[in-house]
Amino acid sequence: MDTLLGEFVTYLAVERNRSRNTVEAYRRDARRFMEMTGCKTPDQLGALTADGVAAYLKKLKQDGLADASAARGLASVKTFFRFLAAEGLIEKNPAGMVESPKQWRRVPGALSRQEVERLLAAPRLDDPQGLRDSAMLETLYATGLRVSELVHLKLMEVNLEAGYVSTVGKGSKQRVTPMGQVARDRIRRYMAEARGRLLHGRISGSLFVTRRGAAMTRQGFWKIIKRHARAAGIAKTISPHTLRHSFATHLLEGGADLRAVQEMLGHADISTTQIYTHVARGHVRETYDRIHPRAK
Repeated sequence: MDTLLGEFVTYLAVERNRSRNTVEAYRRDARRFMEMTGCKTPDQLGALTADGVAAYLKKLKQDGLADASAARGLASVKTFFRFLAAEGLIEKNPAGMVESPKQWRRVPGALSRQEVERLLAAPRLDDPQGLRDSAMLETLYATGLRVSELVHLKLMEVNLEAGYVSTVGKGSKQRVTPMGQVARDRIRRYMAEARGRLLHGRISGSLFVTRRGAAMTRQGFWKIIKRHARAAGIAKTISPHTLRHSFATHLLEGGADLRAVQEMLGHADISTTQIYTHVARGHVRETYDRIHPRAK
């Protein structure tokens, strides 16, 4: 089993150019599939039927897995079988005809503009960590980056003069995202007054660093945004992704073109970006009720 999974990992990383997180998730899903079905060799996997794969999916749902997680598990299994077929290890793909569970497209949560203002004002600007936190929050709201993209930002990927950041997102796709003046000024101040003090003489190519001089992590920034949300009196459940959602929602509320927002968010499919139009419609209704002379 381990040898087969190792070859699958190589296929995902080298031939499919999948990210490290995706490769690890698919490896876990494939291992779970093999363990739950008892199929540990190509011959055993090739002898499975579509009903056998469907039974695995049913078992995942019976175990309490959400539809989205079950769908991803099935996607991993389908990719695993495509790999086996491509390598000539099986003759037919039993997973090919199994349909994914129907999923509700969940409307992402977003902060109001007033809540964003309170959150961005929460960090103290009189110490290095506060300046770093402020720069990170401003950058996240100004660009809509994914948290992984934010914490992995390199100095060379940020152009403060031209006002943009260059990142490599999902699928190893590079994109350039504009950045407003407030975020640029906050990064400049962080770099001038705080970054060197956090590094303690160390050298780092990372833009955002911890008090130990290491690159910021996703988990570390998660704790930072939670702490500042509490200080800002925001009762909603909040994560780094919340600011990404707020970025997209507020742009659409302001009349931004959907295709432009898709490009800035790095969505491969515009249907993913269209989720935010459901959030923005609430703003449209509020505007109509407030302004139209016959609304009430």
